[in-house]
Amino acid sequence: MKTKLKHLIVIMVLSLGLVSCHDDLDQSPIDPDSFTEEDVFANATEAKGALAKLYASLALTGQQGPSGQADIADIDEGFSQYSRMLFNLNELTTDHAVVGWGDAGLPDLHGQYWSGNNDFSEAMYYRLAQEVSFCNSFITNAASLTGGEVSSFIAEARFLRAFAYYNLIDLFGNVPLVTEVSTDLPQQASRIELFNFIESELLDIQGDLKPGRSNEYGRVDEVAAWALLSKLYLNAEVWTGTARYTDCVTYSNNVINSGYSINMNDANGNGTAYDELFLANNDTNGAQDEFIFALNFDGLRSQTYGGSTFLVHAAIGGTMDATEFGVNGGWAGLRTTKKLEEKFNYTVLTQDIQEINNALGAMSDWGIIGDGTPNGWNDPDTKMYQTGTNQFAIYAELTDGFLKFRFNNDWGTNYGDDNTDLSLESDGQNIPVLAGQYYITLDLDNLTYSIENVDFNDLLETSIEGDKRAMFYTDGQNLEIEDISSFTDGYAVTKFKNIDSDGDQGVDSAGDFVDTDLPLIRLAEIYLNYAEATVRGGSGDLNLATTKINELIERANGDSSANISSGDITLDFILDERSRELYWEGQRRSDLIRYDYFTTDAYLWPFKGNSPQGTSVSNYRNLFPLPNSIITVNPNLSQNEGY
Repeated sequence: MKTKLKHLIVIMVLSLGLVSCHDDLDQSPIDPDSFTEEDVFANATEAKGALAKLYASLALTGQQGPSGQADIADIDEGFSQYSRMLFNLNELTTDHAVVGWGDAGLPDLHGQYWSGNNDFSEAMYYRLAQEVSFCNSFITNAASLTGGEVSSFIAEARFLRAFAYYNLIDLFGNVPLVTEVSTDLPQQASRIELFNFIESELLDIQGDLKPGRSNEYGRVDEVAAWALLSKLYLNAEVWTGTARYTDCVTYSNNVINSGYSINMNDANGNGTAYDELFLANNDTNGAQDEFIFALNFDGLRSQTYGGSTFLVHAAIGGTMDATEFGVNGGWAGLRTTKKLEEKFNYTVLTQDIQEINNALGAMSDWGIIGDGTPNGWNDPDTKMYQTGTNQFAIYAELTDGFLKFRFNNDWGTNYGDDNTDLSLESDGQNIPVLAGQYYITLDLDNLTYSIENVDFNDLLETSIEGDKRAMFYTDGQNLEIEDISSFTDGYAVTKFKNIDSDGDQGVDSAGDFVDTDLPLIRLAEIYLNYAEATVRGGSGDLNLATTKINELIERANGDSSANISSGDITLDFILDERSRELYWEGQRRSDLIRYDYFTTDAYLWPFKGNSPQGTSVSNYRNLFPLPNSIITVNPNLSQNEGY
């Protein structure tokens, strides 16, 4: 089903033209003119292709793949992809992320000193405005069709429009509310009006959306409407001044009982099912059972420099091996601050070379000796390990010098070189060696030896004891950030990969583009919504909230050793658990605002407010400005306070 939808998306991205005015929110979309609306909406089958464009508008950026025919003019096409902008605005502005690139307007985001001319907030406004515009056109034109699945198509379009407005109300506050194609300059709506519109739309379309888990993968169903209502009601007090926590509990509970399930399938056998959510086959490895609304990506059929391609490539740098992530290189940009790392209770267990040697076999009486060996010419020998009958080996770090093979610390039985190719003789010559790390073998049956150069780092394995959601790369990385532009300042995040559960690379063998789908709403978030709304006064069951959070903790730890009781559930605990579970998934800024932590000095992180130690900023930063370019052309709009 995923492949089918992706083919539809590609076809429509390449060929769809909606010939209508898209000035609804004063954005600048570009639409190719290869189709007319009469062609696209000739019947329900054709309309399904147009519906795919609405989904594609959130996943992709233009008409021909990663670049070249952008949907939106005058903005770098790769920058303008929805989930990339969501990361920039909702993660990069927080304790979850920093980026080392100096593109104009980008450092402003983590430093929280952006303006109304910021390219990235402007790109997000345009992207969301375009989605509203496409949805309005679809809804208007599909209304004349009958039969088939038209009613559910229209309901899906209304959901996607409501989702776009959910983002607009969150990021920008008061924006135009436009539901029809029009050439008139729109009026500005209040946050309360926008909230009421989103709520009424989602409530109204429930019966027209397909039942839970019955739609094609990648398309929304009635559970998505309930989940978005859960999110909407959780933020109602911030956005409207009126708390709606009991409503949040109600719709969260609907989702919890809907048939979606937390993925507990550890397909790659590494001790946790959490990482399966962010692998290249997360549409089939069990993760899809948790995804309520996700963006679909395919490294060959839906290429973009945003999406998961951005999250994988941009997080690789320093000494990281890009091939381990299924791509051809890193962009050396994204890392995290110590505030995220400190939220996890985990220990990194790294094998040492002794463990590797022990795995070779039992320690033997044969060893190496010489000034090139760890013990020099002095007793005892550095013991080798028996790998078979009369076969011995050892991994050892040598220095410039010589070595010989000796039995039981006794010069009565020793072997050295016989001046032929890697052959030995009793009391032979000292064997010259150079400094380095080596795998050394001794074959007594054939009286031969080998000394092969190896890199111990390639042999050693690391594992995490405790919360395995702590997915960081630390080798050569500093926990403390002194210079944001330096990739080695700040731990790297290894959460997203373009490899599947078997360790195989995604379908793009060149390693440029990534297959991994990105969840926009998943069941784990709704568990946490339920818990937070309950603690904030909603009519939920704290014991149920505890049970659901423990599901997430058990998945993270591999057992119940870190489980909590209902007495442990405080608002700050839930916020930290949201951080551990949802980091880099576009949630953090909204969460911090709800807790009054985003701008105030109640919670600081490195370079918040452009200060190395972090400082508070003005509360107007809880909203982004409307783009100045929009304000200039539409006198009906007023800029957000402070800008």
